This record gives sequence, structure tokens and C-alpha cells, in this order.
Amino acid sequence: MDQTQDTSAQEPETFSDKLLGFTLPARNARGRLVRLDKTLNDVLAAHDYPAPIKHLLCEALVLGSLMGGLLKGEEAQLTMQAQTKAGPVTLLVCDYRGGVMRGYAEFDETKLSDLGVNPALPALFGDGFLAITFETGAGKRYQGIVPLEGDTLSEACESYFVQSEQVPTLIRVASQSYQGRHHAAGILIQHLADGEEGRERLNVRLDHPDWEHIVALGGTISHEELLDEGLSMEGIVWRLFHEEGTVMVQPGAGLKRGCRCSAEHYHTVITRFPVDEQDAMRNSDGQIVVDCQFCSKQFILAI
Repeated sequence: MDQTQDTSAQEPETFSDKLLGFTLPARNARGRLVRLDKTLNDVLAAHDYPAPIKHLLCEALVLGSLMGGLLKGEEAQLTMQAQTKAGPVTLLVCDYRGGVMRGYAEFDETKLSDLGVNPALPALFGDGFLAITFETGAGKRYQGIVPLEGDTLSEACESYFVQSEQVPTLIRVASQSYQGRHHAAGILIQHLADGEEGRERLNVRLDHPDWEHIVALGGTISHEELLDEGLSMEGIVWRLFHEEGTVMVQPGAGLKRGCRCSAEHYHTVITRFPVDEQDAMRNSDGQIVVDCQFCSKQFILAI
């Protein structure tokens, strides 16, 4: 067996709030790992969410970072939106840009109270859809929309990659709450046929022997391993794939909560509306007040 190659050999090991990328060249596979701690709790602190919504957002933020970590360039952005008209959760939004993350959820509290602490995806959304949008930062934008199928948001994202991207994908996500804090982690592994990196997937095989091998290894990851704060993400990659001839790891972006809202931004947006529509937005005091759902701030605009 060849010696495992680590392209970040001089870097400290990665534990939380940072992405880790890895590739298995001989198997034409790539992956991303993430473990969220402070970033996750900063996002959840913006609203007093009930337990099922916190659990859902934990999974969404892990998925957003894993998929966003596939993009190149600081201005590239990933937006994930799950929506329905009938379910307890009417809207879930999460986005990622250059390591900066945000997310929030809208829900019917009465309908949600009838569910358990950790309901499956169909109970939360009913007949909904998942939209994933990739923006390259260079003016290119592409989006895929698939039904919200499966028991978890992770399963719906796997379906997205197979249906919209034609990329065989394995995703595992784990989360837990302990003493008032939330922790979440996940892994995403993909097979690019014959080393492809472009948009065209001309020879996709979900039963490719290399992919079946990677799924057999990657699928052994446990929730305990993903969440183990004493186990580095490099250590997880080694545990899963140490029998492969070459494994290359590359530290990715550091992660943090952030929001692009500002009074100047909303002022620019609102002043694009006709004056009569601006007047219709004013409250009884004659002010235009904008709420940012992502960070739970209010902006009083001087218009």
C-alpha cells in the first residue's frame, strides 16, 4: 500500500467550525467534512425556536456548508430553500458564501405542537419541494428543484444530486444538544465518473464498482464519530479510508455566522419602488421598518 498523502501535513488538525476537503484519486471520489459548534449556536440564537426546528436547522446548516464547500471563490454562493404550503414548516432557508452562513425557518406553531421532538421530513413539510441554487460569483447561476422526499433533509439532498446533477452522492449528518448548546457534523462524498469536474455527466453509473466501494466504507461512519470533539476530521478520513492507496486532504474555509443585512442595503432596495408603494409600506408613525429574519434585527429607514 502506498503511503497516504496529506496535502495539509504542516497544518494543525481540524476540529470544528471549519471545512475539510478530501479526495480519493484512484476512486475518482471527493468529499467534504464539517463540524459546527459556535457557528451553529450563533445562528440558532437569533430566534427562540422549538426543538424540532432547531434540529432541522442544525441539519440544514451542515448541509449548506458541505454543499457550499464544493464551490470555488469567495463570492460563490449556495442557497438551499425548502418550502411547502401545507406542512407545519412553511419555509426553510440556508445560505453559504465564502464560509459565512445564515439560516432561518418559518413555521406554524400550532401544527408543529402536534408533532414529536424529532419528526421525520414528511411530517414537517408534507408535499413540499427543495430548491438548491449555486452561484459561481462570475455571473453564472444554476438551480435544481426536486420533491422533498425521504425521511431527512440529507436524503432529499442526495436525491437532488442524483436527479439534477447526475452525481452519485452519499451524505451523513448528525446533531445533538447538550447543556443548552448544539453540535452538528456531517460528511458528503461524491463520485465523479472518470475524474470529471464539469457539468456534463455522460457516463454516470450509480453501480460503478469504485462508487460501491466508497459507499461501503463511507457508510460505516457513526453519529458518535462525527460528533466526537476529541476526534479530528483528518482522523475521521483516516479511519474511513486508510486502506486506500492515496488520500489527499485539504483544509477548507473557516465558518462563521454572518448576515449581509444593513440599513444601506435595505434603503437601496426600497428606493427602487415607486413613491406610492413606499408610502404603503409606512407604519402609523410614517416610518418604513424592515425586519431581517436571518438575524432578527429591525431597520428604520430614513426615506
